[in-house]
Parts: sequence; structure tokens; C-alpha cells
Amino acid sequence: MTKFATPRRQFLKIGSAALAMIPVVAFSDRALAATNAAMRGALKYQDKPLAEKSCGTCLQFVPVKDAPTKPGSCKIMPGDTEISPTGYCTAWVKKP
Repeated sequence: MTKFATPRRQFLKIGSAALAMIPVVAFSDRALAATNAAMRGALKYQDKPLAEKSCGTCLQFVPVKDAPTKPGSCKIMPGDTEISPTGYCTAWVKKP
């Protein structure tokens, strides 16, 4: 075994791990996005507001930190990370 065998193996391991991570990083926004279809249906969620009532003004809405116009989550719909701030559902409660 040559003195370069170990560094070469380490390089190959790191390189292959980096190549394997490319699709994960490239599609991370899609991979992290999730919806809770059952809860959406039960609460009659829609992507548009009902008059002045919108998810952005709801007590249950959890906006994305530093990006209030992007889809966030809802305390009522566990696991759903695609709640539009301009959406609406029947669980709407005005923020105090």
C-alpha cells in the first residue's frame, strides 16, 4: 500500500458524499414542503382570503422567520408547511 492510499480513499469518500448531497440540496425547498390534506379538507382551507380574514391575520398562523410573505405553517394543521399568508380556513381567529 502506498503512502497516498489513505488520503485518496478519504478524498473519494468525501467526493462521493458531496455528489450524493447535490439532489438533496437542489430540491431542499420541495423536500421540506408538506401539506396536511385531511386537515385542509376538514377546515375548508383555501389559498385566497375571505373578505378581511386571511391566514396572515390569524392567531394560528406561524410565518416563516424573516419572510412573512412566504408560505408558513399553522398550529391547527400539524405538519403542513405550505399555508399561504393570504389563505383562509374555518379555524380563523383574529390576532389580538
